[in-house]
Order: sequence, then C-alpha cells, then structure tokens
Amino acid sequence: MKLGAAIRRHTAAIRAMLVFTVILGIAYPLLMTGIAQLVFKDKANGSLLKDASGTVVASSVLCQQYVDKHGEAIPGYFQARPSAASDSSNPNDPGCNYAFSGGSNRGTGDPTLKQTISGRIAAYAKAYNVDAAKVPEDAVTASGSGMDPGISVENADYQAPLVAKARGMDLTAVHKLIKDNTHNRPLGFLGAEYVNVVTLNLALDKAHPVAATG
Repeated sequence: MKLGAAIRRHTAAIRAMLVFTVILGIAYPLLMTGIAQLVFKDKANGSLLKDASGTVVASSVLCQQYVDKHGEAIPGYFQARPSAASDSSNPNDPGCNYAFSGGSNRGTGDPTLKQTISGRIAAYAKAYNVDAAKVPEDAVTASGSGMDPGISVENADYQAPLVAKARGMDLTAVHKLIKDNTHNRPLGFLGAEYVNVVTLNLALDKAHPVAATG
C-alpha cells in the first residue's frame, strides 16, 4: 500500500516536471522570442549595423575602438571613451572587447588609476587642442561595462575639428552628423545627452569616406 502511494507521488511529480518543462522551457521561450521578433526585431537581433555595402560591421549598443595596430587613433574617426574591457594577456587589445566586458575595479583613490587618468587628460588636451581643465570626464574614464558606445556632446564637439580636417569636410557638416546621432536623456531626466560614436562614424563613412592611404 505504501509502495503504491509512493509510486503515485513520484509519477505525479514526473508528470508535473514534464509539463512545466514544456511550458517554461519550450513554449514560453518560443513565445517571448516570437513577440520580440514581431515588436522589437532590431533590438532582439543585436541592434546590428551595416556599412554602405550592406555588410554587418557593428552593433549600436557596443563600443568600438577606432585605432590602428599600434593603438593610435585613426584620423578621421571620432574616438570612443576609454575601455577596460580588454584581454590582459594581449597588450595590443585596445578595449571594447565584449568577451572581457567589465571595469578596471580600481577605486578613485588608486594611484595607478590616477596616473592613468592624468596621462589620458594630457593626451586628449594635446590631440584636440583643449585646455586640460576642460577635458570632458567621459573622455578619460571608462564605463562600468567597458562597452558604452556613447560619448558626451562636449567630447564630440572637441573632436569635430580634427575629424573634419582629416576627412576634408566642412566643420558644419560634421556638427550636423553629431546632432543627428545625439540621443536625448533616457525618460527625459536620467543621465545626460550622448552621441553614439559607432553610428556617427558609420554616418561619416557613408557621407564622406576617409581617403585610402598606402
């Protein structure tokens, strides 16, 4: 009698497991995937971006570093903010590596971080002919994820003259592209306006490609 009751309980438990596996492990994910594809197809598929030839080259929600193999900024491109998302075993990894997403885990009092930021301030001020006291904070600090594709409008405005010169573009046209790729504050009150560097650089390439160098 007891054995029969135990078998019934186990049978009921197995049935429940199978039912909920089908509902929650198969039906629910398929339903959510279907809704996402119908309502948020672009976001659900990774917010992918294509170049002029139609080739997928980036995602609008993941940063890219526009640097050469030596880590030097490529002329004619807006530069993303610094990124700690890099492979520590590869000294040539410039960051924005989604496989290593994360911050440096250094506190504000860390002497190494202070030295790094001081170096970034000096380099930015020299590159864009800006007073060191006016260098935007986002130009010298990394985001928590290391994958933030946005920079401040101020940062973009400081970079604009050098980008315009490298591409042989009118500065007004560059500022218009900055404006076109500027996003308002989330919900109208959170954070600040930001410029998506990835979409901005793609827009620049479509409007006025960088001249090939030999």
